[in-house]
Amino acid sequence: MYNKAFRIGSMLGLFLLLVLNILAQEPPTRLLVRIDDMGFSHAANIACIETYQKGMAQSVEVIVPGPWFEEAANLLKENPGLDAGVHLVLTSEWTNLKWRPLTAAPSLVNEDGYFYPMLWKNERFPADHFLLSNDWKIEEVEAEWRAQIELAQKKIPQLTHLSGHMGCSNISEEANQLMRSLAQEYGLAIHPEDLGVKGVPSWSGSKYSAKEKEKRLIQMLKELGPGDWLLIEHPGYADAELETVGHVGYENVGLDRDGVTKVLNSRKVSKVLQREGIQLISYTDLK
Repeated sequence: MYNKAFRIGSMLGLFLLLVLNILAQEPPTRLLVRIDDMGFSHAANIACIETYQKGMAQSVEVIVPGPWFEEAANLLKENPGLDAGVHLVLTSEWTNLKWRPLTAAPSLVNEDGYFYPMLWKNERFPADHFLLSNDWKIEEVEAEWRAQIELAQKKIPQLTHLSGHMGCSNISEEANQLMRSLAQEYGLAIHPEDLGVKGVPSWSGSKYSAKEKEKRLIQMLKELGPGDWLLIEHPGYADAELETVGHVGYENVGLDRDGVTKVLNSRKVSKVLQREGIQLISYTDLK
């Protein structure tokens, strides 16, 4: 009887020790690499797919009113494993490349019928370039965002979430709540900020070369701690198409985004991810 009780007690002790060890372990380091602006150009479309097929990208945001949306949708059908989100749009920021709303939205467009280039006032731009300088209507925002979501759902099978291009969901509390309500209604309610996902420290930028970006990203990854992290970037190519794209303060778009593509596909970066035990995840892994 004593031996039996002793054995049971020992087993319980070992079980409790195992539980305590599991509880004491740090959570894994998980990284959600999200690439933005698919649909605004052919170069962005191809670069986004490349960084998924050959690199780190796990989720992509699609600009539905963009001039290259149809190609983006077809490419995503060919790559069903690439998690996709609707990048809700209220701006058309580039000087030589414009897009319009899908709906009749007079309070959201300039005199030429395009979305305004910017949301908030910026001293580098003329006074008539900002949505928030005008009497915009939340009803028109809702109708436009619904149209963008519904067209995306019609064309792209693997949609999981919504996001706001250039922070457009933060133009007011009403707009923020609208995006959340629409996400819930359309079954696209995955919000990383509500799930403890943190933004990675700054490592990129148009002033850095591809080599500098790679070095900075590797250093950042080595210093990344346990938990879930979000990295947002914009792939592209330094080609004739993106040479024509830019705006005041951001003129080297093609060169900058070409560097991003190279870094997201970098073998050196891939080796660091493996060595540091960093797990790549998508929005679907946050459910």
